[in-house]
Amino acid sequence: MQPPSIHFGTGAARDYHYPSNSLIITSKGAISRGWIDYLKIKNFSLFDEVEPNPSIETVEKIISQFKNENFFSIIGLGGGSSLDVAKFVAFKIGKKKIMIPTTFGSGSEVTRISVLNVDRKKTSFHDDKILADVAIVDSAFIEGTPMEVIKNSAIDSCAQCSEAYDSKLGNPYTKFLCNTAFDILEYAILNDKFEKLALGSLLTGLGFGNSSTTLGHALSYVYSNEGIMHGHVFYKRFESIVKKLNFKKISLNLDLNLASELILEDKKHLDNNPIPITKNEIINLLKKINLNHQ
Repeated sequence: MQPPSIHFGTGAARDYHYPSNSLIITSKGAISRGWIDYLKIKNFSLFDEVEPNPSIETVEKIISQFKNENFFSIIGLGGGSSLDVAKFVAFKIGKKKIMIPTTFGSGSEVTRISVLNVDRKKTSFHDDKILADVAIVDSAFIEGTPMEVIKNSAIDSCAQCSEAYDSKLGNPYTKFLCNTAFDILEYAILNDKFEKLALGSLLTGLGFGNSSTTLGHALSYVYSNEGIMHGHVFYKRFESIVKKLNFKKISLNLDLNLASELILEDKKHLDNNPIPITKNEIINLLKKINLNHQ
């Protein structure tokens, strides 16, 4: 599955003809960064309080705040957090979904997945009705993006296409997308051609959105719950890429036994892992991750 309408290319978000009476959902700074002006959109309302790793309470807040408004569409503008919130709000209230990524790593603009914090735990919701109606991928947003954001987005995308390639739900089409995506992402990172991340991320989203991520994401969620971007946990697998991006060291504070139990509950990822995994194996993996990042 994919959005019925995908617009790609530099200037795509600026040149799209947006419907009147839309709600834009984004994060702080969207106005100061010039994103809204760049869209040249008229007659819209704005919610710009989406936080990193957003909570289900943010979704509920938006629905409550705008429940008496009759919007034609919901426009998600920003990184994966903003897109996930926008898709879920539109899904809940039955509005057209237009998704515009400003960072290129999550692939959220083309997936049927929304990831939200529920009771302080990162939770993924999967539903065909979450899928965007329109995805607009414009590499112009790379300009002015902080390097730390570019780094996290790039490694996120690398992780997702690599996991999806090995997923039990993979097929020749998704494997082709993921393999092509990784080639593009690796070239972009190692050669500082960051504008190429937009295409790599798009293909990654189409690849894992039609298969699944696996154990890597289940492992990463316990780190995400502590505010660590989940791309960081793939250090050994992407050694040359991570060396180029120069990531900081990380360590998990949560007790590893408890962390392993939380990971084992993540059936949406573990069920699609190419091989079964035990609790002891998960604990050993977490120990290695912590050891490698000390």
